[in-house]
Amino acid sequence: MEPNSFFIDEYNSPIGKITITAHDNALVGLWFAGQKYYMAGIPAGAIHSNVPIIIQTKQWLDKYFNGLHPCITELPLAPRGTDFQKRVWRELSKIPYGTTTTYGDIARRIGAKSPRAVGVAIGHNPISIIIPCHRVVGANGDMTGYAGGVQTKIKLLTHEGAL
Repeated sequence: MEPNSFFIDEYNSPIGKITITAHDNALVGLWFAGQKYYMAGIPAGAIHSNVPIIIQTKQWLDKYFNGLHPCITELPLAPRGTDFQKRVWRELSKIPYGTTTTYGDIARRIGAKSPRAVGVAIGHNPISIIIPCHRVVGANGDMTGYAGGVQTKIKLLTHEGAL
């Protein structure tokens, strides 16, 4: 893919700077600064721009951080990953605001044999917050890993009223 067909901008959220990336009028990435797998799959040379999808994403984030519950379907999403990862991410998209689920529950729902494999796929989610990987916790409710940091996960779950 041509690097100049990717667009990038930043959003200053109440819990830290977020990088937004888009390609072909769809959102492909949303990462906290310093997040594990930050900008994975995004070629160097993305154009810094406020293209419509980035503006829409910022509006979605404004709603979210103002306590509203914007719907995931308000944005065209195009996360890049394997078929298994995409299955996991689609399942994450079904987790309602203010609730949590476990890696094992996700594995059972998609017919995966390993909660660990589900965890790895969740860790590679390129569209944080919007594809709500922060809503997945350990089997006993522990705040297990989050690519954006466990403290960020706790802040997001607290914001949503899940903690």
